[in-house]
Amino acid sequence: MLKGFYLTLMMGPAIPVAVPQALTDALMSVQVTTTDGQRSGFQLTFAVSKKSVINTTLLPAGFFDPLIRVIIVVTISGTPYVLMDGVITRQEITPSSEPGQSTLTVTGEDLTALLDLVEIPGLAYPSMADPLKVAFILAKYAVFGIIPLPIPSLFLDILPPTEKIEQQIGTDLDYIQALARRNGYTFYLEPGPGPGTSTAYWGPKIMAGVPQPALNINMDADTNVESLSFNLDGHAKEQDIVFVYDPITHKIPIPVPLPNINLLHPPLGVRPSLPLKIKLLKGTSKLNQIEAILLGLSETANSADSITGNGQLDVLRYGHVLKARGLVGVRGVGMAYDGLYYVNSVTHNIKRGEYKQSFTLSRDGLISLTPRVLP
Repeated sequence: MLKGFYLTLMMGPAIPVAVPQALTDALMSVQVTTTDGQRSGFQLTFAVSKKSVINTTLLPAGFFDPLIRVIIVVTISGTPYVLMDGVITRQEITPSSEPGQSTLTVTGEDLTALLDLVEIPGLAYPSMADPLKVAFILAKYAVFGIIPLPIPSLFLDILPPTEKIEQQIGTDLDYIQALARRNGYTFYLEPGPGPGTSTAYWGPKIMAGVPQPALNINMDADTNVESLSFNLDGHAKEQDIVFVYDPITHKIPIPVPLPNINLLHPPLGVRPSLPLKIKLLKGTSKLNQIEAILLGLSETANSADSITGNGQLDVLRYGHVLKARGLVGVRGVGMAYDGLYYVNSVTHNIKRGEYKQSFTLSRDGLISLTPRVLP
């Protein structure tokens, strides 16, 4: 499409193949959104006419029907990035009396949509740890290139079959997400590393690792973002309190504040914001110790960061594809807001002649913990 990057679009019922040239020529825009804690989605917009191959052949043949698989790959400086591996969920055609204004819009979600199609209530998992349950469920989707990556739980709560046999409730996706919540974990599909494969990550939300290239603002020739702003919300953070029975009589509930400590969610700011709200977790006094600990970890992991940032960049000027669910450095804002941030969401907006990304960042406090942010 443009010197500097190349877009590859593949579609098909089960094993996608490169789309015909006529469809590539009709492609007007591509949008892919990846958000931490949510399904990834995509939207393709095509120009159509009465005599175009889309109207005369592809639409009647079911080429854009729901559950048709779509893979979107962008190549920058010889490096391919798989932006999406998903399925179509919706199509919308908009005819117009103006020449060249009729469009076909195709919307879809990542392959987690396949896990949410059929409810399987009552399926039993006797004496199985939660990571093993997740691997067992995801094994059914290996034909779609889904590679399970369940991380062992910090605390195992395995009950013998004589005491309790856990049964699945809802769809495969519902049950996997329920298992993730009670362990303080997250679940998502990461497309790649190659086209046609996806990694199904079930584990803790990791806010550590090698940062992505820094986002620079107000740095003259080194500036690589078009816009960037930050805000601090005092109501975002809360103090969670669980209730446990006293160890002597086992009748008197005792409130226990949960410390905001997570080894995989280290602080990114020197001066964290104080919680302004107090949340009492109900029903925790009836749980055993392991269940109470897992619930506490879940609530701590899902607590919101008080500082959020929003911005937009041109990918060719940035030189890389900014990815969600990772760290990135920020430079040029000032001492209070410079430093490392967690990338919560990224939206890819690709048109003929441009490739831009809008993004949201977050962290827990002001002033960077790192003395210097690398470019």
